[in-house]
Amino acid sequence: MKKYTYTEKKDTRSGFGTGLAHLGRTNPNVVALCADLIGSLKMDEFIKENPERFFQIGIAEANMMGIAAGLTIGGKIPFTGTFAAFSTGRVYDQIRQSIAYSDKNVKICASHAGLTLGEDGATHQILEDIGLMKMLPGMTVINTCDFNQTEAATIAIAEHEGPVYLRFGRPVVPIFMPKFTDTENENKFVIGKGIQMTEGNDVTIVATGHLVWEALQAAEELEKEGITADVINIHTIKPLDEEIILKSIAKTGCIVTAEEHNIIGGLGESVARTLALNTPVPQEFVGTQDTFGESGTPAQLMDKYNLNAAAIVAASKKVIKRT
Repeated sequence: MKKYTYTEKKDTRSGFGTGLAHLGRTNPNVVALCADLIGSLKMDEFIKENPERFFQIGIAEANMMGIAAGLTIGGKIPFTGTFAAFSTGRVYDQIRQSIAYSDKNVKICASHAGLTLGEDGATHQILEDIGLMKMLPGMTVINTCDFNQTEAATIAIAEHEGPVYLRFGRPVVPIFMPKFTDTENENKFVIGKGIQMTEGNDVTIVATGHLVWEALQAAEELEKEGITADVINIHTIKPLDEEIILKSIAKTGCIVTAEEHNIIGGLGESVARTLALNTPVPQEFVGTQDTFGESGTPAQLMDKYNLNAAAIVAASKKVIKRT
């Protein structure tokens, strides 16, 4: 089985900042808006190099979404930036009416998603945002796993016509995906195309966001016990790469989904729908169990809510027994 290592850790929000700065140099139509969280969203470099293409809206997130929708009419490609809780729940009506309904080319970029927001607690740890956004017709939903993938996704969505929700986080996490380049096609981010990370025959593990690294660690632990896993990195939750999932379960006959999100409405439910409509097989869900979060360090919360490699190992053994 292919082994993944890392030499450094970095927050995925910094990948967004690096990608946005790249767009500032390469795409004159890209503009950025922020709701008083420039430092948290790592937008400083873009602003320094392109001050005339940045709009500080202040703590007025609903207004930011309306302005972003309006900017698209003039051919601009607006990237909005604030915390995931404020990018979705607080402004859902504005996104639905002004952006999704009229298919505006707005890129909603959301940091500090999930439990790993940490000590700010349950009010800021949104675990429902993927479900909210994937229900909107025409909305593309992306949840990246590390710095490099976030940088690549940020650049890719500028070329995609239509509204996008890009979800990333605050904590430093291992960098294990290839570095984005303009010349190496194999390292470019393809919206809607899952990535085969490892090959196995006994269980399919489909993971997204911060749980991809945990899935890889789980696969290594399972291999020690003679269990081989197909690990698939699903960065795009909508549209879902059904082909890669169905091909894998035709071999393994069972599947585990892993996400830093409520199991209601997230990646797991999208996968379950795909299975139900095509090839039903046993499935186990790793995610938060219809609950809010609480205050604590990211590591403490991920362990308490069983969003880790150990939980994926346990779910894999359980689902294999059901085959």
